[in-house]
Amino acid sequence: MPGNSFGQAFRITTAGESHGPGNLVIVDGCPPGLPLSVEDLLPDLARRRPGQSAIVTQRDEPDAPEILSGVFDGRTTGTSIAILIRNRDQRSRDYSAIKDKYRPGHADHTYDAKYGFRDYRGGGRSSARETTVRVAAGAIAKKLIAERFGGRVVGYVKQVGGVAAEIPDPAAVTLDRVEQLPDGRPNIVRCPDAAAAERMVALIERMRAEQNSIGGVAEIVAAGIPAGLGEPVFDKLKADLGKALFS
Repeated sequence: MPGNSFGQAFRITTAGESHGPGNLVIVDGCPPGLPLSVEDLLPDLARRRPGQSAIVTQRDEPDAPEILSGVFDGRTTGTSIAILIRNRDQRSRDYSAIKDKYRPGHADHTYDAKYGFRDYRGGGRSSARETTVRVAAGAIAKKLIAERFGGRVVGYVKQVGGVAAEIPDPAAVTLDRVEQLPDGRPNIVRCPDAAAAERMVALIERMRAEQNSIGGVAEIVAAGIPAGLGEPVFDKLKADLGKALFS
């Protein structure tokens, strides 16, 4: 099963399933000497962690990363960085009733058609659980961009259904605005427009009560990124970003 790696100069390879022992990422291309510890990974993993509010999945995972290689005395060595995040709240029996059924909107049928076999426990390899280690790798990339180039990356929810945020200057959005409402409450939908955030949450809750779902738009702002990233013609930066975000 190919297709588990992404990137060239900074390359990640992931492995793992939703209800297996854990998920693993190998990061190649991180230069030596970058200060790095588990604590650098925790803030972004905490933002992604399930069970934070009523509008996200209720799976309860601590998402505690373990750096297995590539770091010595608090700095990267320039060799492959391996990070493991163990699964703690996997309940495979919850899926036994649907092991012979295909769920609409999931990859169940596609995996069976392609491989003749599938891991029905929460989607297996196709589960969003795999994104835990992507986030860990992304935290390293963000730190590298900040340390070497003074750049920053921030993402937020811009629209849910027909509720759109008003964001006059995306470059001015701070992580604090994304994470916290003006009154100090957690911004559980992570929209920097507080008024729109309240309406988004209400819409999501209504859709859930109706046993329905709703789409949305996320926006990512990257500032201070060095010029020249990407290669013509099939490895343009926009093409690479599209591949990463759509996978």
